[in-house]
Amino acid sequence: MKRRKFLQLAGGGVVMSASAGGVFAATRRPERALAPWAAAGGSAYRDPRLRALSYAVLAPNPHNRQPWIFALEGDDRVVLSFDVNRQLPETDPFDRQLTIGLGCFLELMVMAAEAEGRQVDLQLFPDGSSPQRLDERPVAVATFSDGPRIDDPLWDHVLQRRSNKEPYDTSRPVSEDALSRLLNAGQYGTALGGTVEANDVVSWRTLSEEALRIEIETPHTYRESVDLFRIGKREVNTHPDGIDFTGTMFETLRATGLFTRDAALDRTSIAYNSGLDAVLANCRTAMGHIWMVTATNTREDQIAAGRDWLRVNLACTAEGLGFQPLSQALQEYPEMANHYKEVHQRLAPEGEAVQMLARIGYGPEVSESPRWPLEARLRGA
Repeated sequence: MKRRKFLQLAGGGVVMSASAGGVFAATRRPERALAPWAAAGGSAYRDPRLRALSYAVLAPNPHNRQPWIFALEGDDRVVLSFDVNRQLPETDPFDRQLTIGLGCFLELMVMAAEAEGRQVDLQLFPDGSSPQRLDERPVAVATFSDGPRIDDPLWDHVLQRRSNKEPYDTSRPVSEDALSRLLNAGQYGTALGGTVEANDVVSWRTLSEEALRIEIETPHTYRESVDLFRIGKREVNTHPDGIDFTGTMFETLRATGLFTRDAALDRTSIAYNSGLDAVLANCRTAMGHIWMVTATNTREDQIAAGRDWLRVNLACTAEGLGFQPLSQALQEYPEMANHYKEVHQRLAPEGEAVQMLARIGYGPEVSESPRWPLEARLRGA
């Protein structure tokens, strides 16, 4: 099919036959997969631990894998574990990024508890951990008790937080004052840095684009992402994790067979090449970049990085800024080695660990990301 026809279909707003027996409405929203956002903190959760967890499941995490499993113990504890079935062995071979996602989860849980006047004591990796891979040993034991209500100004933005993967407004700069406020959001000892200086931004745009291209053009890393594609309302509602594609355009392309996992893997297809063009173009709209460095790279450092990264994301929300993690250049597989080395030479010349990198800018409003309900991740529920 010609590219023009593809783009006409991608424009959406059409109703077309998807099967011999019916009419397919191309605009559909996966309400069931988005329900946890409305349920957070609701009256259905009488236990304060469950109320805190109902917010924690909304935390950002790599490829939306939602790698958490948790259990209630006694009257006051939550035990958080890692779901070993949700690893990303190709792009995250040491589970570093997934551990950061667990740190985001813990920070959101703690913030939710503190907003209700609960104190949370965290014991991280009580049975130890491996630097090679996470396993089924507990990531954290959280003990809840009564405490002062903490009015964290970032808490007001929890339900509006997004990872905004859309193009940003290149006519609207991000101010140095706004950047300074973002870089002061951390509380857990990580070193936050960033730039909105035009020449620096161009440099980081280029590096981010090159790294993203490597991930997509490397078969084993790209296949890992494609296997996690959820295309259309039905797939997203059934599996509210992974990389979701919903809305008029994707429903239409799925219905016509133009966008499937097989088409996405076919490097000669318009679906593959148009998708590649779109994600690389987004890198070029960055209006600033922020990063996070830790002195060492222990599991505890990675949890701290996640806690502070969640806070930076919320600070961007407070500023009205779009925020998209661009972790590709930080991934630890052979094809990315040169870019990994370059980032660390620029940001961590003394042997520190660069944990995260993101682009920022003013972007459009975007919808929530799908989530498994709390009950689906609660052991013994």
